[in-house]
Amino acid sequence: MYEQLIDNIKEKTSIEQVDIELIKQVFEPVLLPKNRIIEEEGKIPKYLYFIVSGYLRLFHFDEKGDEITTHINCPPGFFTSYFHFINQTRSHENVECITECELLRVIKVDLDNLIAESLAMKNYSITVFQEAILYNETRSNELATLTAEQRYKKLIQNYPEILHNVPVQYIASFLGMKPESLSRIRRKMIN
Repeated sequence: MYEQLIDNIKEKTSIEQVDIELIKQVFEPVLLPKNRIIEEEGKIPKYLYFIVSGYLRLFHFDEKGDEITTHINCPPGFFTSYFHFINQTRSHENVECITECELLRVIKVDLDNLIAESLAMKNYSITVFQEAILYNETRSNELATLTAEQRYKKLIQNYPEILHNVPVQYIASFLGMKPESLSRIRRKMIN
């Protein structure tokens, strides 16, 4: 289960066997069922997750009680309510397994110790952080400048597998639209 994480690290920086052993000591493998909330709003997020397989979403409830999906992650990659995990504050967001998920999880103190002990993990964490900032800036820009149809087309172009694994209502919310609007866009694209 560690192979994907190790391979992901090797793509971004060099890593020694001692680093790999440290990673295996602090990252705990877990298999979680679909539709399971694994980090709950009102609580401090306990774990940072590396997704080996499966799909997760980050969502909150708006003032009307509707679910707003703010992030969907495809494997491989890291996932949690980042701001609250890093700052160890109560989150207003939920992390949910959309599908069955194979995950590696680590608690904050172990992650901090790993980064302090391993130059490879320090370099890797900086790269992951930079990629996350770039992703979030790009996503914000797309939400502000692209039409709903353009956002959908870009999503399926970049992540076609998402259509087979994530319910339409989550995709619509993630793209900033109602499910009915997404259905119209999909019908239009088919015709």
